[in-house]
Amino acid sequence: MNTFDVDYTLGIFPILLKYIDITISMALISTAIALIIAIFIAIVKTYNIKVLSQISDIYISFFRGTPLLVQLFLLYYGLPQLFPSFSSMDAYAASVLGLSLHFSAYMAEAIRGAITSIDKGQFEAANSLGMSQTQTFRFIILPQAIRVAIPSLMNNFIDLVKSTSLAFTLGVPEIMAKAQLEASSSFKYFESFLAVAIVYWVLVISFSYLQKKLENRLNKAYSK
Repeated sequence: MNTFDVDYTLGIFPILLKYIDITISMALISTAIALIIAIFIAIVKTYNIKVLSQISDIYISFFRGTPLLVQLFLLYYGLPQLFPSFSSMDAYAASVLGLSLHFSAYMAEAIRGAITSIDKGQFEAANSLGMSQTQTFRFIILPQAIRVAIPSLMNNFIDLVKSTSLAFTLGVPEIMAKAQLEASSSFKYFESFLAVAIVYWVLVISFSYLQKKLENRLNKAYSK
């Protein structure tokens, strides 16, 4: 009967932490791109821009209605079949693109909901001051909407961090891929995957703490 190897588990942490920068960079870059796409879609949906609004509905439905793993495979293995120029895209770039597209669909709905929650009187007040629709949205509506959407967006970010573990299926050398490699070579699967689970757990706890700090800071600023 095999016993739990404590020394092996402790020894694998330094190995995994060498690759944590890849995991975090994927999460941060993907979040930045997803936010840009999400804001654009939220604007299109809020103002019900013809054609673009229908395309946005299909976009959101597809990326929310299909598994992320399938989307990653479509981008990395399927897309080069249709467009040969994408054959030069490496696994890291494909993972970032897949994560960005997938989570932008969720973020777009969060931002759109936040925009529609803003009092309509603020639109009218800005208009009475001679502000254009673009200025009103940029300087008055969007900052408030982002504040309202922060909890949902941070939850999306935390989910994205955990979802970076799927990048190992494309060959990205992040912490999940390293844990899989170590487990295969040592046959200590429980120890290896427990270690990587703890690393992700600590990451999520850390980002959750930052989320609470950010929310408290924003609420304090608006309560004055």
